[in-house]
Amino acid sequence: MVKKEKRAKRFKKKLLHKYRLVILNEETFEERFSFKLNRLNVFIFSTLFALLLILTTTIIIAFTPLREYIPGYSSTTLKRQASVLVYKTDSLQKIINLNEQYLASIKKVLTGDVKTVEFNKDSIIEVAKTDPSVLIRTSRKDSLLREKVGQEDKYNPLVDNREYQYTLFAPVNGTISENYDSKKKHYAVDIVTAKDAPVKSIADGTVIFAEWTAQTGNVIIVKHNSDIISVYKHNAMLTKGQGERVRAGEVIATVGSTGELTTGPHLHFELWRDGIPVNPTSYIDFD
Repeated sequence: MVKKEKRAKRFKKKLLHKYRLVILNEETFEERFSFKLNRLNVFIFSTLFALLLILTTTIIIAFTPLREYIPGYSSTTLKRQASVLVYKTDSLQKIINLNEQYLASIKKVLTGDVKTVEFNKDSIIEVAKTDPSVLIRTSRKDSLLREKVGQEDKYNPLVDNREYQYTLFAPVNGTISENYDSKKKHYAVDIVTAKDAPVKSIADGTVIFAEWTAQTGNVIIVKHNSDIISVYKHNAMLTKGQGERVRAGEVIATVGSTGELTTGPHLHFELWRDGIPVNPTSYIDFD
């Protein structure tokens, strides 16, 4: 016990033992200045200096642009740009997913796979199924009057003329063998023509589907402006692929008799607008 006390006193004495640090002129041995210190002061000063150095380094790294020069740290601008790019990528991915769902729904309908397709209950097709009395039968006089009014409004600056921005061309030259009939769910016109006759795009657009289906053979679908989609079925050969841009009147396929639901060379032509099938003869002159 006495030895421990002696050791403690000796250690304390060493810590508090005073030293003198003198700075001399080497040539004249003149004393410039001196410091009185002990081991405890040196230890405390060294500890405080180390803590101050660590604190200063932390502040520089956290709050000044100098941290960008330290290996492993990226610049604030790059981080901000990366965050913006991540946000844009996420938004674009959502848009792509929605477009893929939209195109998948269109493909199911246009390729005959309507078992899994749920039509909008507010659409005219659904209403016509449940209540046939809502189908409006227009007379020839009414159609002529509508056409006359449409021609008059074509150049009226007070009327929205989006529908008249371009003309829809006939896809092929031939005779209509079966007309559009919503009651029979024949949302198309069948045009009989020579085998291998050129099938042309009715307007400028983008090919969104160009594949083989068991029931309708070679099918090509083109999306145009104003949410118009044209469908060409039973083709012998397709000359355009999915994603390609086509011009109005450009050959996109040749007439054939492919698929199960065909009895001879003809073009099964459908026209869709805003997701609803419409009568092609109301938009295109096949004569």
